[in-house]
Amino acid sequence: MNIDKKKLTVQILALIGLALSIKLACIYYVANYEKYALSSFCSISEFVDCDGAARSTVSQFWGIPLAYWGIFFYITILFLTIVDKLKGIRFLKFLEVFKNPMSYIAVLGTIAFTVSMVLAGLSIFKIHKLCILCVITYFIDLIIALVAFSRNSIIDTFRDFIDGAKKYTKTFIVLVILAASFLCYSGLTYNFVPHIKRSKSIMKYRKMTYNPYRVNGNQLGPENASVVVELYSDFVCPLCYIHNIMLHQAVSEFSNVKVVHHNFPFDKECNPYISVNMHPGACFMSKAAIAARNQGNYWGMSSMLYENQPYNEADVWKIASELGLNAEKLQQDMNSQKTMDEIETELKKAQDLGLDATPTMFVNGEKIVGVKPYYELKEILVKHGAKK
Repeated sequence: MNIDKKKLTVQILALIGLALSIKLACIYYVANYEKYALSSFCSISEFVDCDGAARSTVSQFWGIPLAYWGIFFYITILFLTIVDKLKGIRFLKFLEVFKNPMSYIAVLGTIAFTVSMVLAGLSIFKIHKLCILCVITYFIDLIIALVAFSRNSIIDTFRDFIDGAKKYTKTFIVLVILAASFLCYSGLTYNFVPHIKRSKSIMKYRKMTYNPYRVNGNQLGPENASVVVELYSDFVCPLCYIHNIMLHQAVSEFSNVKVVHHNFPFDKECNPYISVNMHPGACFMSKAAIAARNQGNYWGMSSMLYENQPYNEADVWKIASELGLNAEKLQQDMNSQKTMDEIETELKKAQDLGLDATPTMFVNGEKIVGVKPYYELKEILVKHGAKK
C-alpha cells in the first residue's frame, strides 16, 4: 500500500474513531449528569453496559474522561496525516520536526491499543462491564497501528523526537511543564470529573472501620449552636454510617454546629409505615441508643452501633461494658414502653414530614436527602453560618 493510500485509510479510521469518541463523551455526560435520562442504546444487559462503564471510576485517567482522551488522540492522528502539507505554511515551520509522521502514527496507534487492552481488562475483571463502542475503538487503534507501521517506525519516531527536542529545547520544556501541570491539576483535583471526585470523597469514609471523631455524651455540638442539624437516620443503613462520621468531623471542625438525632429505622418490627423490611435489627439498635442516653452516652453508643452492628442482647452488653454502662439498666430501658413510645413518636414525625429515605437531615430547616461528599456538607453548613 503506497503512502497516500495509507494516509487515506488512517484518516477514515480516525474519523470513525473520532465520531465514536464524541458519542462516548455524550454517553458519559448523560450517564453521570442527567439524573432522569434513559439508558443509552449500548446498555443492553448488566454486563454489556456502556452507561455502567461510564459511571465507574475507571472511566477516567488523570482526572480526564477516557472519551475526551479518545477525541484528543484521533484529532492528533488526523493532524499527523496532513502535517506534511502544513509544513509549507510560514508560521508553522516548526512542524518540520515531524519528518516521518506515519511512524508517529504507528507508534501512537500501538500505544493506544496497548492502553486499550489494559482498559479492557479493568472493564471486564474489575467493574464487570463491557462497553461495545469502546471495544470498537480498541480495534480501530490496532488497525491504525498496523496500517501505518513500517520496519523502522519505532527508530524513526525516536530519532525525530530527540532531534525535535534538541532543536526546540526551550519550547519542548515549556510544553512538558504545561502538560505535566495540567495533568497534575486534573489528576489531583478531579474537577473535570466531579462525580468521581464525589465518589472518592465518600469512599474515604466508607473504608473507615470506626469513627475517629467519636464523642461520648448525649450532646453532639454546643447547646446554643446557631447551626442545628436535625438528622433522621437508621443504624443499619450503610450510608448513615458514613454520614455519622462526617457529621462528627464537622462538629469537631466548626464551633457552632449541633446535631440532633432522630431514630428512623426501616424495620417493620417497630415501623408500621413501610411495606418492605429493609433493615432488620434497626429497631433493636434504636432502643439501645435511647437506653444509653438514659445513662448519658447516646452518641458513644450510636457510633458503636454503626461500627459493630449488634443483633442480639449479648453483643449490646459487650458494647455497654466497653462504654462503662450498666447492662441491667440498659436492658430494662430498652424493653420499656417509654422507649417504644419515643420511637413511635419519631417515626410519626418522619411520616408527617414525608421522609422516605435515610439519611435525611434538616440544616436550619433546609432539607438534605442522602450522603453528600464532605466538602459539599461543609459548604452547606457554612452557607447556614457555620464557623471554625
